[in-house]
Amino acid sequence: MKSINQSVLFISAYLLLLTGCWTGTDNPSNFALLPQPQHFEISGPGRLKFDDVKHYHSLNAAELPYCGELLQGIQAVEEQARAEIIYGIDTQLDLVAEGYTLEISKEQIRINAKDEAGLLYAFMSLEQLLEDARDQDAALPECKIEDFPLLPYRVIHLDLKHHREKRDYYYQLFDKLASYKVNAIIVEMEDKIAYQRQPEVGSADALSIEEWKEMSEYAMARNIEISPLIQGLGHASFILKHDTYSELRDDPLSDWAFNPLDPRTYEVQFDLYLDAMEATPYGRYLHIGGDEVHTTGRGSGKTELELQLTWLTRVCEFAEEHGRIPIFWDDMPIKYAGLWASTRDMQLSKEDAARLWSENGSKLLENLDMFPKNCIYMRWNYSAPESQGNIAAMEWFVKNGLKVMGATAGQTRWSLMPRNESNMDNIKSFSLTSIDKGLDGLLLTLWDDDSPHFELYKRGIIFFAEYTWSGEKRSKEELKAAYRTREYSSEASNPQYAFIDLLEEQVNFWAEALLKKGRRSSVSKLDDPINQGIIDLPDEARKGEWSNKYADRLEQASQAVNNYEIIIAKISDLKSLPVRNPYTLEIYEQANELVNFTSSALLALKEYDSSENQQDEKAALERIRQLEDEFNSIRSTFEKVYSETRILSKPGNYILDQDHHNHQANQSISFDWQFNAELLLLEKIQETY
Repeated sequence: MKSINQSVLFISAYLLLLTGCWTGTDNPSNFALLPQPQHFEISGPGRLKFDDVKHYHSLNAAELPYCGELLQGIQAVEEQARAEIIYGIDTQLDLVAEGYTLEISKEQIRINAKDEAGLLYAFMSLEQLLEDARDQDAALPECKIEDFPLLPYRVIHLDLKHHREKRDYYYQLFDKLASYKVNAIIVEMEDKIAYQRQPEVGSADALSIEEWKEMSEYAMARNIEISPLIQGLGHASFILKHDTYSELRDDPLSDWAFNPLDPRTYEVQFDLYLDAMEATPYGRYLHIGGDEVHTTGRGSGKTELELQLTWLTRVCEFAEEHGRIPIFWDDMPIKYAGLWASTRDMQLSKEDAARLWSENGSKLLENLDMFPKNCIYMRWNYSAPESQGNIAAMEWFVKNGLKVMGATAGQTRWSLMPRNESNMDNIKSFSLTSIDKGLDGLLLTLWDDDSPHFELYKRGIIFFAEYTWSGEKRSKEELKAAYRTREYSSEASNPQYAFIDLLEEQVNFWAEALLKKGRRSSVSKLDDPINQGIIDLPDEARKGEWSNKYADRLEQASQAVNNYEIIIAKISDLKSLPVRNPYTLEIYEQANELVNFTSSALLALKEYDSSENQQDEKAALERIRQLEDEFNSIRSTFEKVYSETRILSKPGNYILDQDHHNHQANQSISFDWQFNAELLLLEKIQETY
């Protein structure tokens, strides 16, 4: 007799077929694969339960790929009849690289893969099916899957500028990325590699070249290719902050950019490249940065564009000599040609963009011979990838025989956590544009400038994995539901468990709630951060004025406290399920607690400002004076949870750079930078009351 769950699954399938709402490419909610396969057809319930799958048989001696938790213990058998999984690799399979077919019958699972990567991804999809079957106490469905990626190179950015995780976390991250079919990482190493040729550059907490090699090996076994990003012409503070290298500065007073006309610039950079390439032996690429830089030329008479391309030519020649494909951020040549605004202005019509490129494109063409042909020009755009100028820039590179690849973002300059639905719309737009333009890949940048916990990047990474592999097969809400299913529980697909978008709105308010103006990252750079940066406090002699002045802010704070309770309840409900990844939920909880403290502090100040008698004023003052202990408790728990995977403080001898771009995570050696506005508020309260 079929179980109740099996019967429900069969009836659901029958009704969907009967009503014509279910085609071969639909993904029934019972089994929410992610990324969504290109074709996924369920014909009914099977008989195999998740714990029945214990044996495999390889048809052509193909090695068993990396397997997830539920397939870790499967054993090889000689006879096909004894195997629940039968698999093979067929290089003639009529699918693109990394493609596979997976068919589940009543009692067997058959996998046919285009290559080793396709075999790995077939097993990753099977693992997800097994998870859902286990969660629902159901059998695996009888189904057929045909699957392949729409973008070949699906790469995320691991930015180590201002902190690093504990080593175990990176290994767990590689497993996670493999499960979602991400196949590459570009690591912005900065000083988190113990350079051998230029040892002063490496931080005391840097990983050794051997440790990086071990991680590269582990990742490659999961079809994840690691390539390094070593910033070159600009963003060079991690090198030029040291006295040893100060003579190589383009501007002697700034540690931001190298002098591209000094031969020793290349000696230093090439040494760093050599160590980084040795640490990442499987990487095809060498990302050399090159963005956001102004160079003077020191009286040479060369234009900024000529200086940029002089440097680019030298480093691209080096990359080619060492068997790497160089990747270069493309913004500076476009900016120097007067075309930068066109890539960001969403109001610009196609005709206006074409006219702008017609008028200014000649500035690029005049120097076309200086653009290295072996380089990939990375067209980065984090907020308007569908703009006419952005598309025109990609078309210009292609038209002139240059290789181009896009870069979107899962995190830019957001404090505490990513926002805008994890930047979902922009990730989708650039993914679909890259697919439509026939590009080879897309990078998801994850900047560490304001350094949220990496767990908070994962929703954006998963959206990126979906769009770059599958295209747009789900609505936004369907994809969010699939995210909750895969990361937490099959039951979590229900909208009642959705809380991240609401928390993002909370953080939007929190980020500036205590500031007079500007951003958190700028406050500590003020001459008098407490008085210039943090809002004024209520004055005992002018009761009520403060509340009137900040009425809108206080109304938002009151709403934020209500939303805090909603988020607590939703996370609590999620944690009551047999949940995967509880640590991720703990990180979200801590973000929610910190945000709520700030709103509660504002409301405590309002209570004092509104007090009408001595007794109420005394009680309100007592509440204000308790804020410091309350904050210290929240901070202690926050840091305890974060430090399970993250190294919170920089080494004691660490040299902070000049922080030209106000990177919040670069503003203290300790973890104080995370709480800069709260700490300044508490100091102001102590001075005032």
